[in-house]
Amino acid sequence: MSNNNAAVVEIAQTASKFASSIVLHSDTKYIDVKSILGLFTTLVGGKNYELHVHGPDADEAKKELSEVFEKHGLTVSLAKE
Repeated sequence: MSNNNAAVVEIAQTASKFASSIVLHSDTKYIDVKSILGLFTTLVGGKNYELHVHGPDADEAKKELSEVFEKHGLTVSLAKE
C-alpha cells in the first residue's frame, strides 16, 4: 500500500468532485468518503471495503474511485444496488 496519508487525501479529493453520495462500508462502520477525518480513522491496508455510490454521477464516481483505491493498493468492491 502506498502512503496512507496520500491515499486518504486523494480519495477524499476525488469523491468531492461528485454530487453523488459516496459511502465506504468497512466492518461495522459506514464512512462518508468525502470526510478526510472519517477516512483517517478507517482506511488501512489489508481490509476489504465496499463502496456505496448513489446519485446523478454515480457511474463516473464509481469508476474514478475504484481506480484511486487500486492505485493505493486498497481492495474495494462496489455495492450492488
